Amino acid sequence: MNTELNLNKARREFIKATALATGGVFLHGSTFAAGHSNVDDTIKIALVGCGDRGTGAAFQALATKYNIKLVAMADAFQDRLDASYKNLVEKYKEKIDVPKERQFIGFDGYKKAIALADVVLLVTPPGFRPIHFEEAVRQGKHVFMEKPVAVDSPGIRKVLAAAELAKQKKLNVVVGLQRRYQSNYREVLKRIQDDQIGDIVSGQVYWNSGGVWVRPRTAGQTEMEYQMRNWYYFNWLCGDHIVEQHVHNIDIANWVKNAYPVSIQGTGSRAWRTGKEYGEIYDNHAVELTYSDGSVIYSQCRHFEGITNRVDETFQGTKGRVYLSANNTGKLWDAKGNEIYTHNGKGNANPYQTEHDELFEAIAKNEYKFWDAERAAKSCFTAIAGRYATYSGQIIKWDEALNADNDLMPTTLSWDALPKILPDENGIYPVARPGKIKVI
Repeated sequence: MNTELNLNKARREFIKATALATGGVFLHGSTFAAGHSNVDDTIKIALVGCGDRGTGAAFQALATKYNIKLVAMADAFQDRLDASYKNLVEKYKEKIDVPKERQFIGFDGYKKAIALADVVLLVTPPGFRPIHFEEAVRQGKHVFMEKPVAVDSPGIRKVLAAAELAKQKKLNVVVGLQRRYQSNYREVLKRIQDDQIGDIVSGQVYWNSGGVWVRPRTAGQTEMEYQMRNWYYFNWLCGDHIVEQHVHNIDIANWVKNAYPVSIQGTGSRAWRTGKEYGEIYDNHAVELTYSDGSVIYSQCRHFEGITNRVDETFQGTKGRVYLSANNTGKLWDAKGNEIYTHNGKGNANPYQTEHDELFEAIAKNEYKFWDAERAAKSCFTAIAGRYATYSGQIIKWDEALNADNDLMPTTLSWDALPKILPDENGIYPVARPGKIKVI
């Protein structure tokens, strides 16, 4: 498989635009952004996206042992920024320096916030991640960004192009696929890579749960505001739960295989969460990921209430098998069923905190260590291609799908603009019907 994924044109266009924006200067070897004072060793951070996860990410950044100060915040909504600011000040008052003039509201406030910081935390709904990451790299900033990093093929291409430039600028980028920073996963993956269970020939990854929040429509909302408030149920913002949530488990499949699938096929539907408040997304997906060596990983996710929950991963190798889960469990067995390794999760660090501890340590030490963006983009694209497969009922080929021109973002971002997907006269949104819809 062509790992460069035919992205040369996108990279050339991005690098050309960035050179124009920065006067043709790349920041090779620079830990802090241009304008950082060597006299002041404070690492200035900006928070872009002030919801619960964004606020949590800011807490984790501020909890590291380094001299960090929050200097700017941006969000589309005033109430979310206000709530986030209040919560952060209550715990870290001495580390918060965000006066009103550095609190930016609206769709374009991210640019102003990014300009004021050395490190940016990008934690908006994922549909905005490509343009926010692109801007952060253009401005020469280190980045923590939540998963997923995009929701469609054009967004993934944009992230991959920006990731290439981030490497050239030696910008550290950590992505919130936190299992990559979790002790049991790291220890088990070392043993898999040491060939303790042989070649991985099959596997199963799951995120089966009862679903997440719903935010009902309120009087006076424009369609854009309603979809932004209820972002989990619209693909231009969320990507469906196979992308927004199940990407964690899919990323583990790719990590264990040390590869990305060449083709994907599957099935899905709306069987339980069928009301108009659930927008356009499915509530279940079952997908097969086929890799170039012929091995197949089975992927399953669903949002059904009152069912048995399962969030974990299992893999079978030529010399044994492995079980992993986010609750610090990790076990390997040989081909005869004898335990090779059992992870002791007692006292293990919180992986959400570890992400920030390791990122800010690298920045403080002027080290270039993290380039999560490329591998995260490819795992996110694996999940996106899974959605393409379940929505269409077709076998999805990686290279063909990645180069698709199927941009989900609205043409204009403003409160009175219309998203591309709209409800009918009864408030019902169109839902993909396999065999009746073209996704790429």
